[in-house]
Amino acid sequence: MTRNGLDKLCLAWPGVTVDIKWGADRVYSVMGRMFLVCLDQPRVEALSFKVPDELFLGITEQPGIIPAPYAARNKWVRVTEPARYGDAWLKQHIRQSYELVAAKLPKKTQRALGLLP
Repeated sequence: MTRNGLDKLCLAWPGVTVDIKWGADRVYSVMGRMFLVCLDQPRVEALSFKVPDELFLGITEQPGIIPAPYAARNKWVRVTEPARYGDAWLKQHIRQSYELVAAKLPKKTQRALGLLP
């Protein structure tokens, strides 16, 4: 997945912003809360995102996926070989990360974003 592809995917979702942190990492956030970190130098080298607690151990046993440094305790993984998994798989997990993080926002904020009725 390319940087432009990530922007097109993520910036279409309610409340998402992107900025650069730690020098060169693109960070996608929903209402200020990170859901995707892209090691981007100059092409997408690796992606980190949150996964459901029950999937964390299983997904980190897959080749090219490790517990995310500094964030594994919060059930974040780093995909070190994104090309191995393909765009459809990545999109599914990135969207899931967005939803997991957005679900922790206050209900009022979720309603304002159109995520709750």
